[in-house]
Amino acid sequence: MTSYTQQKTFLTGRYIQTPLGKILALADEGALYFLQFMDECKAGERLGKYLKSRNTTFDLGESAILSSIEIELFQYFQGQLKIFTTPLICVGSLFQKRVWENLLEIPYGQTRSYAEVARKLDKPTAYRAVAQANAANAIAIVIPCHRVINTGGAYGGYASGMEKKIWLLRHEGYI
Repeated sequence: MTSYTQQKTFLTGRYIQTPLGKILALADEGALYFLQFMDECKAGERLGKYLKSRNTTFDLGESAILSSIEIELFQYFQGQLKIFTTPLICVGSLFQKRVWENLLEIPYGQTRSYAEVARKLDKPTAYRAVAQANAANAIAIVIPCHRVINTGGAYGGYASGMEKKIWLLRHEGYI
């Protein structure tokens, strides 16, 4: 019997201070993999789950990608950046990746409903699956899951907390 094991990967990490709290960025030399707020009670659990599911570990350090995302986040929070250009690698199911690609198309300062995203993916009844893909997004802000709201205009959920989602929507001029 042949045994297959996934080779362990290593990423470099950096904590970045933002107006909304501390964010952890994880990257290799080519792309950003993870960007999440680390000041909520479930942040450590979310990070541990991410690392385990991808057979990944990290050490704090320096890289061009981490410098890039730190500069872009600073510019974003200063109101000077609307489109991020740091390369990304999104790890997820095919459906999740399609949702995340769709989110990248939502313009700064605009929103889409979970149902609108589902319809755009030709899966009009999959709005709950879209919400689950949003919750699984490992690259906050850059993949703008905060721009997805309920059909009736209510803000919906946000893994990093509603106060952050509302702050981001206000920062982008939506509210």
